[in-house]
Amino acid sequence: MPASLKRPRIIAIANQKGGVGKTTTAINLAAALAVGGVKVLLIDIDPQGNASTGLGIEHDARNGGSYALLAGDATLSEATLPTTVENLTIVPAVSDLIGADLEFGQVERREFLLRDVFEPGIDADLVLIDCPPGLGLLTLNGLVSADAVLIPLQAEFFALEGITQLMRTIEMVKRALNPTLEVEGIVLTMTDKRNNLSEQVSADVRAYFTDKVFETAIPRNIRITEAPSHGIPVLLYDFRSAGAQAYLALAAEFLTRARAKKVWA
Repeated sequence: MPASLKRPRIIAIANQKGGVGKTTTAINLAAALAVGGVKVLLIDIDPQGNASTGLGIEHDARNGGSYALLAGDATLSEATLPTTVENLTIVPAVSDLIGADLEFGQVERREFLLRDVFEPGIDADLVLIDCPPGLGLLTLNGLVSADAVLIPLQAEFFALEGITQLMRTIEMVKRALNPTLEVEGIVLTMTDKRNNLSEQVSADVRAYFTDKVFETAIPRNIRITEAPSHGIPVLLYDFRSAGAQAYLALAAEFLTRARAKKVWA
């Protein structure tokens, strides 16, 4: 698996709906890519900080985290911490981010606060940004900073309705703030082959979005839900589990698509 990009590619992981496997995908896709030799930097800008917790970063070790980054109180390298996974580093989130919309709402270039912190020589091949649910200022910063958006989508009834709003927001950001922004792809999560509704929603999403949907789908799997309480990705918690194997397959497909776009050196 090649581990060098022409430049660090920046992917925002976003969905305005909570509980769709967004942070779970951020943690486990990052880990699966890192295990394969890709240097990954995960930036957690979700005030809940679940990606940071899921990678074992204690609250008292986070310092200012991504809040300090947005506030201009730390550089990217200063805010970056190692994780237990080789090749995977993280800028953790802190609860101060909760007031970001109010605190930074009147700041000049407020949509570019995150984009402006990226510095030359970032020690990563790939940057993943775990955005909060919702379409507020933090998510907007993620979208403005990114080359592309990866959308985890739960295979459930309201999935298509919710993603329509997100697609409109992506188009708005593309027109007004980030003209090169594209959709990296849609990842179906929490799928259940025994559930007719889950299978029907998955089929509808694939029919509507065609090749934008990754072939790899992430199944409902108890090991995926257990792993964060141990502060490790599912790959380290139970490598043989269906969840771990699904994220490995997703990472492989992600790399195949990246090669096809010629973003890998």
